Amino acid sequence: MIHPSLIRKQRIILCSLLVLIFSTVVIGMGLGYSSLSFDRLIPTILGQGTFKEEFILFDIRLPRIIITVLAGMALALSGTILQGVTRNDLADPGIIGINSGAGVAIAVFFLFFPLDSGSFIYMLPLVAFAGAVLTGAIIYLVSYDKKVGLQPVRFILVGVGFSISLSGIMIVLISSAERAKVDFIAKWLSGSIWGTDWPFIWALLPWLIVLIPFTLYKANRLNILGLSEPVAVGVGVSIERERIVMLLTAVALAAAAVSVTGGISFIGLMSPHIARSLVGPRHQLFVPISILFGGWLLLISDTIVRNVVDSGNLPAGVMVALIGAPYFVYLLLKK
Repeated sequence: MIHPSLIRKQRIILCSLLVLIFSTVVIGMGLGYSSLSFDRLIPTILGQGTFKEEFILFDIRLPRIIITVLAGMALALSGTILQGVTRNDLADPGIIGINSGAGVAIAVFFLFFPLDSGSFIYMLPLVAFAGAVLTGAIIYLVSYDKKVGLQPVRFILVGVGFSISLSGIMIVLISSAERAKVDFIAKWLSGSIWGTDWPFIWALLPWLIVLIPFTLYKANRLNILGLSEPVAVGVGVSIERERIVMLLTAVALAAAAVSVTGGISFIGLMSPHIARSLVGPRHQLFVPISILFGGWLLLISDTIVRNVVDSGNLPAGVMVALIGAPYFVYLLLKK
């Protein structure tokens, strides 16, 4: 049974994060290359703005803001699942190669297959999912030992190795491609939020609508998977089946997110840790906090690079990395 004080604390933190997200959204809607005064936001939202105000808000600012929040949520939840399944606090879809696998699949699709502008947006998450699943399966098989099961440290090391190898494959792929396509892939690799139109939202949103409730439903299974394997078997859990199902969920979330935001790392690393430090290790408590914190973290990073750093020329992924890399080193030394 969860103590009522913890539930109360979780609700306070969730409300605080919602306020943070809402405040950052409002600030992001008003700031930019073409400023939109804050006293004109509500009239513009209600359809009483000028053509320029409505174009800036609905065609430029709002889609990008929604995409960053949704993608940050997906990456945070993916990292949360990976850390629970592998029992390794350093697991993150960007660090262990899941994002790189999705990126290689997107690069191959973009470079060598005919593109239909109508279906391209909706195909990207599926293509990224296929590449990420293949990468995740290989990493899992290499890290698995029949006698001791999945080895968490080996899983991370193999994933890092695959990430580096896949980055090399990506360079080989784009070395002979035409300039326009190379620019797109380079933009993707740097973690720049490139999918900033409403169709990208409709391509990403269904994955979250299905997989967030599914993960919350499986929260108790994640608690059990975080224990030692003999204990999990003792309470009647089919470890391998549950582990594979949750890994596929994590891969799908990461693939859907990076298909529209590019290769962004460290959100899936930091969000679960910060959430756990606030309310403890029960997934029922910290998963919702991790989701909201991940959405806010990517949103605030993108807002900063758009309005403060170099007029938005710096990718949001670089800003996240500037925050996440020192945190990764801290965890590495601590663990």
